Amino acid sequence: MRFVRMAAVALFAAAAGILALPSSPAQAHGAIQVPGSRTWFCYQDGRNPQTGAIEPKNAACAAAVAQSGVNSLYNWFAVLRSDGAGRVNGFLPDGTLCSGGTGGPYNFTGFNLARNDWPTTHLTAGANINVKYNNWAKHPGTFYLYITKDGYDPTKPLKWSDLEPTPFDQVTNPPANGGPGTDDGHYYWTGRLPAGKTGKHLIYSVWSRSDSTETFYGCSDVVFDGGNGEVTGIGNGGTQSPSPSTPASPSPSNPQPSSPSPSNPGPSPSHPNPGTGGCSAMYSITSAWSGGFQGEVMVHAGSTPVNGWNVSWTFPGSQTLAQAWSGKATASGSLVTVTNESWNASVPANGHVTFGFLASGATAPQVNNLTCTTA
Repeated sequence: MRFVRMAAVALFAAAAGILALPSSPAQAHGAIQVPGSRTWFCYQDGRNPQTGAIEPKNAACAAAVAQSGVNSLYNWFAVLRSDGAGRVNGFLPDGTLCSGGTGGPYNFTGFNLARNDWPTTHLTAGANINVKYNNWAKHPGTFYLYITKDGYDPTKPLKWSDLEPTPFDQVTNPPANGGPGTDDGHYYWTGRLPAGKTGKHLIYSVWSRSDSTETFYGCSDVVFDGGNGEVTGIGNGGTQSPSPSTPASPSPSNPQPSSPSPSNPGPSPSHPNPGTGGCSAMYSITSAWSGGFQGEVMVHAGSTPVNGWNVSWTFPGSQTLAQAWSGKATASGSLVTVTNESWNASVPANGHVTFGFLASGATAPQVNNLTCTTA
């Protein structure tokens, strides 16, 4: 079967007169949610729960999307460098810290914009906080949290010299609650915020995987004003009360797992919520060439096992499906539907299976109306 599949790929490339680029391994995904990163909060601000469209209301989020495109929010969990190896100062150039430099899989440069109107978490200096970091894909590693120095000016591009040289919080392989493959699944731990901080600051998060060199970066805008985790700047500038998952001062000797927040229903081009369907799908490109590309889709089960799945999406342009493997595929114009084979119908709780495909046309890094339902 593997020989037949590889031969089909080779024949497809030869017929088109092209040579496929080397494929890359599937990447992990995640971003800090408490205190929320710019990408996470702007995703919440901009995503229309009825249509799944990105329609930012916050001015900073709108400016970021205008520069980086809507994929930067559909992929809020992918600010990463595959070659990061935990490197920080000297690895990412000044002014590009919030986008993870410019070498990641997507364009996040809009989140480097120097503004003072990003969605903001209100905190109390010296208090405890239940940190929450999304685990869209689970991997072992260490999390580091840095804070800006006194005198930080959010209207100037963020430089490494703006951050305190050592992290104020660090944890390796913290416990997880839920996930992977959902907005709600996350790692959690109790940290203590730096004492003596006042006014606006930025918390810089780094997640360095121990099983690869992949490293995630994130910027969280905060203000030390005696707050208890309230968030402002999402939507039309209103205030969100602290989630039950983020108490400001839990007992450091007895941290409790945070309660999952309600799911946001509605389609998302890159990662639909499992909802009642019990599964979700993650679409990615593994190689591309002039006139065609190869991709894969990971089918994730939620907290209960799945026995039979159906994934569908719509290509954004004139792309057409050429073939698929590890799944039974049908296509009608830009609409693609893939169902399980008999041997990969079962997906264990919190597990996943993967199928691949070849398509002709311009590379489509993202697709529309990506959905997964159970049989």
